[in-house]
Amino acid sequence: MKKHLFVVCAFLLATNCFAQNPIEKEKDSSKIKQDSIKKIEFIRKLGNGYLPFNYFNLDLRYLIKYNQFEGFRTGLGGITNEKFSSRYRLNGYLVYGFRDERYKFSIGGGFRVNENSNTWINLTYTDDLQETGSSNFLTDKRFFTFFEPRLLNIDLFHRHITKSISIEHKISNHLLSETQLATSKINPTYNYNFVLDNVSYNTFDLSTARISLQWSPFSVYKYEKDYIVETKDGYPKFTLQYTQGFNDVLGSNFNFSKLDFRTKYQIAHKNDALSTFTLVGGLANGEVPLTHLYHAYPNNIRKETILQRFSVAGLNSFETMYFNEFFSDRFSTLQVKHYFRPFKITEWFKPQLVLISRYAVGTMNSIDRHQGVSFNTLDKLYSESGFEINKLLFGFGLSFAYRYGGYHLPNFEDNLAFKFTFNLTL
Repeated sequence: MKKHLFVVCAFLLATNCFAQNPIEKEKDSSKIKQDSIKKIEFIRKLGNGYLPFNYFNLDLRYLIKYNQFEGFRTGLGGITNEKFSSRYRLNGYLVYGFRDERYKFSIGGGFRVNENSNTWINLTYTDDLQETGSSNFLTDKRFFTFFEPRLLNIDLFHRHITKSISIEHKISNHLLSETQLATSKINPTYNYNFVLDNVSYNTFDLSTARISLQWSPFSVYKYEKDYIVETKDGYPKFTLQYTQGFNDVLGSNFNFSKLDFRTKYQIAHKNDALSTFTLVGGLANGEVPLTHLYHAYPNNIRKETILQRFSVAGLNSFETMYFNEFFSDRFSTLQVKHYFRPFKITEWFKPQLVLISRYAVGTMNSIDRHQGVSFNTLDKLYSESGFEINKLLFGFGLSFAYRYGGYHLPNFEDNLAFKFTFNLTL
């Protein structure tokens, strides 16, 4: 009897252990999976330039930067996250430039009016600097790098105080839109006058309306936890933006229009190599001051020797084109890159060779309207080619580019650019 009782107890104990073990393993597995998802989400936010907290994500873009006008620029900024609210958000930043001894800031907020179409209405007030001749697309995804090479050598800025209201709307998974109405007070920080009808403007007001569309017809999306997630980043991608400036609306001085276009395409090869193509174009008509015209993203400083010009190469900039050398009211650029398969020398040392060619062409009507700043136009084809060897040490590499064609310079050394590269991804 005792033997039978012992066998029954042993059997019950064993079955209980085996019954509990899968559940414990399942709990452990679930916990590990949740921790893994949290880590992935944390890295994704960090890669987008945010350091997440409970109700607020710190924006890493504003911690520290450097340029030729402000010197060191440092501050804090961020945006509320979904733990704060899924319908409302607040965002802003405050920075200080040590060379110009000025504070700059932005404050804004938004509220979502439709969850399915991810429609947001946003209000923003900004008092800051912007590079003259730069342009951006409203629908661009947030772009963050730990280091912005071009920013180091930019010296041509204009101050703007801008009040804006915008509407973000997802027309479909493949088509995003954003519309913005804005008024701006523009004050160039350099000697510049825009002459129109015998009137010279060194400061001016602008009232503008912009609509931007981003179309990704070959991307693939799926539902994941009630959200639409892009599972395949398909190419080509197309972005189109129209801007209209209004005269005599809310004190605006000029009437003009701008049409901007960009397409990106890439080919992944079987040997892990990659070819990318980026075509950008812009067309400005009417009474457009230099602040709102186009440069071609130059990234070369005016120094006598190659070593004096040694700096850091940009991601999509013309390395041999000098800052403020060209401006256009209509222009187009083409950039072609071919990334070879990384050379696996050791497990941690895998440098990568990239071949690069860049081309730009443009023109300028009524160039005599712009006084105080000397520049050329891109009537002839601007060409440069070169190569990069990336990821040699701690994300750093080397870049070499040569300027040729219609804007080849008489002094051979002035056509060369030799720089660092920096590539670090999470």
